[in-house]
Amino acid sequence: MSRLQVFASSSQEPSPPATTPVLEAKPKPWLLVGLGNPGKMYRGTRHNVGFEMLDTIAEAEGISMSDVSFKALLGKGHIGNIPLILAKPQTFMNASGESVGSIVSYYKIPLSQVLVIFDDMDLPFAKLRLLPKGGHGGHNGMRSVIDHFKGSRDFPRLRIGIGRPPGKMDPVNFVLQPFNRQERDELDFTLKTGLEAVRILLFEGFDKSAKFVNTPKPMEQLG
Repeated sequence: MSRLQVFASSSQEPSPPATTPVLEAKPKPWLLVGLGNPGKMYRGTRHNVGFEMLDTIAEAEGISMSDVSFKALLGKGHIGNIPLILAKPQTFMNASGESVGSIVSYYKIPLSQVLVIFDDMDLPFAKLRLLPKGGHGGHNGMRSVIDHFKGSRDFPRLRIGIGRPPGKMDPVNFVLQPFNRQERDELDFTLKTGLEAVRILLFEGFDKSAKFVNTPKPMEQLG
């Protein structure tokens, strides 16, 4: 063997072993659900503040809510790099779980990543409360959601206060009332606070979001 051949063979680098690429699992999206009733006659009423919160999120994050599937208006997008699905069930309030249960089942979303947003007469008007779990509190939409989650209550929810009906007014009539101008201003402020709470929930976790929600804001302090 020539000196040239020896040099050539000794200078060859061994081939690296073949490796199988590791495929990272796609993160499950968050599902944000706003409860309400479909149709123009219910738009802007107390019972539909869950829908309004979803609209606020969709507009702020540039997410179209034009897709109709699973008996809901759906929007898909991201907040930052976090995937999410926005859903407004179109089943009427008392059957909301039919829609929400189907979405969760199809996309295999863990209940810890399902945030349900709804109106609550037990909270003062325009106040927010973020809870990690709980019952339906007499809210028929939440009752339906829990039923379609096979009785599980272990999912976060954002409650938006609409206050109690005045005097002896029937609660059914009260929740279908529109807001006056002052209430509208307060609610718009609350929706902006709710949007920020959702962003904190997705990026920093439940505890920081709950602390933010429960800290009085300027308009609340003025009230």
